[in-house]
Amino acid sequence: MFDIGFSELLLIGVVALIVLGPERLPKVARTIGHLVGRMQRYAANIKAEIDREMKLEELKKIQEQFRQAEAGARHVILEEKQAVEQEIGALSSAVEPAPAKDAGGRASSSPEQGKS
Repeated sequence: MFDIGFSELLLIGVVALIVLGPERLPKVARTIGHLVGRMQRYAANIKAEIDREMKLEELKKIQEQFRQAEAGARHVILEEKQAVEQEIGALSSAVEPAPAKDAGGRASSSPEQGKS
């Protein structure tokens, strides 16, 4: 973030020692350290929140893609179901039922024909 080397930090320390004095310098340094720590935590929290929002947006996009794929698959399945039902209807109307056979292998006649 900042390009501060050791020599710059040493110069800042010497100036602070001269301006603040040896009694107040440790307290000021501690306070500055706490403030810098708070700023870093705040920046980390903001970064984490932005990352969560980006992931949430990405998940919403994926969810919408799945919904679209589901709708497409559902449409294809319904079309195929209707085609199969039409085929079954056409085949069942084309096929006539065969006469039922009795235990002897002969075609059974209706009950009215057997009485005469």
